Amino acid sequence: MRNPKILVCSGSVRGGSFNGKLAALTAKKLAILDADVTHLSLKDYPLPIYDGDLEETSGAPENARKLKRLFLANDGVFLSCPEYNAGVTPLLKNTLDWISRVKEPGDPYRNKMFALGSASPGAYGGMRGLIGMRTILEVGLGAMVLPQMVAVSKAASAFDDKGELSDERVGGQLDKLVDGLLRATRIEMSH
Repeated sequence: MRNPKILVCSGSVRGGSFNGKLAALTAKKLAILDADVTHLSLKDYPLPIYDGDLEETSGAPENARKLKRLFLANDGVFLSCPEYNAGVTPLLKNTLDWISRVKEPGDPYRNKMFALGSASPGAYGGMRGLIGMRTILEVGLGAMVLPQMVAVSKAASAFDDKGELSDERVGGQLDKLVDGLLRATRIEMSH
């Protein structure tokens, strides 16, 4: 059986983003465990704000079609989800919305496993945004999302100079999430 293909993406494209660091660390951990990892930056796939009139006149933008194909080509997805004002980032929500509107065959959200993490300078580690993202994925898009999530609080000091998590407890949670994502994708792949 081939190794699971996992897409890793941060909902932030800001330089030095804590969620970018979490996505990079997760991609590294997945690769060490022999996953076939695609680590993408949404900066490489700019999209206009979703607009039904634009969709009707021009269809989904090419970058939305490219992203849908990437989602379809992978068995699992890890999203590192920043929290803005106790919710999900406009960048990530807009991206997921546009992908859902692409009229090409295949559902990019069903029949694959999603895992969620967040890193935030606050005490909650982005947990409020993760709950919102879980609702969007499960209720809105019909995706399967692992029950466990990782929330890295006080993110400004959470990563060491090698990009690893300083707190062993949180590092262990990320390891369990990565392991759970790989196990779940292997189970899905066998069906």
